[in-house]
Amino acid sequence: MVTDLLGRGLRDLRISVTDRCNFRCGYCMPREVFGPGYDFLPRAELLTYEEIERVARAAASLGVRSIRVTGGEPLLRKDLEVLVARLKAIDGITDLALTTNGALLAEKAEGLREAGLDRVTVSLDSLDPDTFARMNDVALPVRRVLDAIDAARAAGLAPVKINCVVRRGMNDDQVTDLARHFKGTGHVVRFIEYMDVGGAPWERDGVVPAAEVVSAIDSVMPLEPVGRARASDPATTYRYRDGSGEIGVIASVTAPFCGDCTRARLSADGKLFTCLFASEGHDLKALLRAPDATDEDLRAKLTRIWGGREDRYSEQRGGRVMLAEPVPMSYLGG
Repeated sequence: MVTDLLGRGLRDLRISVTDRCNFRCGYCMPREVFGPGYDFLPRAELLTYEEIERVARAAASLGVRSIRVTGGEPLLRKDLEVLVARLKAIDGITDLALTTNGALLAEKAEGLREAGLDRVTVSLDSLDPDTFARMNDVALPVRRVLDAIDAARAAGLAPVKINCVVRRGMNDDQVTDLARHFKGTGHVVRFIEYMDVGGAPWERDGVVPAAEVVSAIDSVMPLEPVGRARASDPATTYRYRDGSGEIGVIASVTAPFCGDCTRARLSADGKLFTCLFASEGHDLKALLRAPDATDEDLRAKLTRIWGGREDRYSEQRGGRVMLAEPVPMSYLGG
C-alpha cells in the first residue's frame, strides 16, 4: 500500500461524476453563488466512464478498497448504472457506495443495486417540510426523500445512512425528531458539523458541536459510545442502550480526525484532491488522454501525489476561519 508523509495509506476513493445538482443547499451550493449564470463544467470536460474506471483500477492496485460515487448530485449523470457495473468489477474493491440527495433515487435504486452498488447514503437535513425547503432551497416535498430511502431498502441497499448537516438556528432543534424517526429501522442517521467548505459562506457560530447533538439525543433516547468501525471512518458511532439501532456524528470542526484520513477525491473533470479543504487538485485528465500514457504511468503519478501528501486542514484550523480558500464541495464531491 502506498502511504503519505504522515504514514496514512490510500484506502478510500470518492469519485465525483458531475458538479451539477438539483438542490441549492446553503452550506454547499447557495443560490446566490450557483445561480442561472454559474459556469458549470462543459460535458466534454467530464471524465468518461472508461477514464474513471482506469483511475479506479490504478487506485485499487495501490490499496484502495472502498469507492464512493458522488457529485454534485450523481444521479443527474446519464446511465450511472454503467459506471457502477464497471467499478464493481475491479479486483480489490470490496465496498461500492453512492451519496445522493434522494430526489431521483426511488426510480433508480433497483437498477443501481442490480449493477452492483452495495450501499447508499441519503442527505436529509430535516423532516419538517418548511425547514427542509429552507435548507435545500428547492420545491421538493420531504416525502420524496423518505420514499427514496424506503425504495433503497426494498432494493437491498440497506442499511441506508442518512446524512444531516446541523446548523445553529436552522435545524438544531430537530435532531431528536430525526433520530427518533429512524430509530429501530436499521438505518443510521449521521449528524455532521457545519463545515467551512468552499463555495458557501461560513460562520463558526453556525456550528453545533457533535457533543451537543449526542447529549440532546441521549437525554431522551439513552446512548452508549461505540467508536469508529475503522480508524479512518469519519463518523463516531453511538448505539441506543435499548438495542434499537445506532447514530453517528462527524465532528470535523470540534474533533478533527485528519490523522486517520485515507481518502482521495477525484473530481468530475479529472483532478485528484488529497483533502476536502484543498485549494487545488492534481490533473489526471491530461495523462489519461495522452495517446502514449500507460497504466503504469498513471500508477506512478498516483503514487507521487499520495506519497507527497501531508494535508491535515481540520487539525490546523484552530481558531481561524480558513487556512486557504477551498474549492466548492459540489465540484470536489464532498
